[in-house]
Amino acid sequence: MLGGAGHAADKDGEKWIPLFNGKNLDGWVVKIKSHPLGENFGDTFRVEDGILKVRYDRKYKKFRGQFGHLFYKEKFSHYRLRVEYRFVGEQADGGPGWAIRNSGIMIHGEDPETMGKDQDFPASIEVQLLGGNGTDERPTANICTPGTNFVMNGELITQHCTSSKSKTYHGDQWVTVEVEVHGSKLIRHKVNGETVLEYTEPQLDDSDAHARELLAKRPKLLEGGTISLQSESHPVEFRKVELLKLAE
Repeated sequence: MLGGAGHAADKDGEKWIPLFNGKNLDGWVVKIKSHPLGENFGDTFRVEDGILKVRYDRKYKKFRGQFGHLFYKEKFSHYRLRVEYRFVGEQADGGPGWAIRNSGIMIHGEDPETMGKDQDFPASIEVQLLGGNGTDERPTANICTPGTNFVMNGELITQHCTSSKSKTYHGDQWVTVEVEVHGSKLIRHKVNGETVLEYTEPQLDDSDAHARELLAKRPKLLEGGTISLQSESHPVEFRKVELLKLAE
């Protein structure tokens, strides 16, 4: 049993593990830039009314690049992860323009203990969550690569972000993103049940200084790792975070 949570069978009889228990942050640890591991500065990550909320209304006089990540305590390699999220409200004052209605699910991530105090993001694969701005096309469940690269259609992709083919979701509507992970062999992103992106061979980027530090202690290919949820300056809510283990 993970994080004190029970198993919830869905309509197909699959036993999903609720990583978020709907009550508190048991089983999770916070790392916010410029703050020590475990310090939840300004109650950035909090649980209210059964919802896991990311907020900036306490102690953030201005957002100064204080990117945060909420790490689950256990690592995984072969699984399906299902998250229901939505963006709400206005971006925190001082947040970068690219971070409007922007958050993410980090998978195959490093241990939070290996992050520097002033490190922006864990070396990981980011399932980027974007909300529509009311005007432009903004697909969600994209892939971004802090300290990493991946392979798509036989080609090593080194650009930081690659868009999915998802629809744009404007307003405050709830969106379901599922990530199907088979170690390093295949990762698939789905939005509301539709496959929008697939890739293989997630790996550390040996041109990145921090990734090189990690490479001194671990293989280049990422077979698994931590899961974390982002805080990037726009309020976001998660009402479900659940995982189904797959056979390796």
